[in-house]
Amino acid sequence: MPAGRLPPPPPPSSATRSMKANRSSNTKPELMLRRELFRMGLRYRVGFQIALKDRKVRPDVVFPRRKVAVFLDGCFWHGCPQHGRMPTDPTGYWHAKLERNQNRDITVNRQLQEAGWVAVRIWEHELAVEAAARIEAIVRSR
Repeated sequence: MPAGRLPPPPPPSSATRSMKANRSSNTKPELMLRRELFRMGLRYRVGFQIALKDRKVRPDVVFPRRKVAVFLDGCFWHGCPQHGRMPTDPTGYWHAKLERNQNRDITVNRQLQEAGWVAVRIWEHELAVEAAARIEAIVRSR
């Protein structure tokens, strides 16, 4: 199989069908984080697209003037060392998919840094208050 290509997806099962119901934006942790940032007096953009070298990214929360991009990563999809688990899958589809997500995150972080941005990665299990305090410190320091 060529590099960068995923194996074919596994046949549908109740587990994979239910994955389609996972929201990609406006999730509960994301809304809680945005509410906390707003309460702290920070104003941000949602859905703001950043053009990088070879891709465009839409972080979950963006502070354009300060060049801070915040990504709220799901424990499953981004391989949280604390909560992420690899599903048992004989085809290898999920292992390749999750590994590709992690590699993309590393590449995006590097390209944002090269473009003068700060990428902040927050895990979905982090408390919104603590994550917002971390983001506030970064935003106010720039």
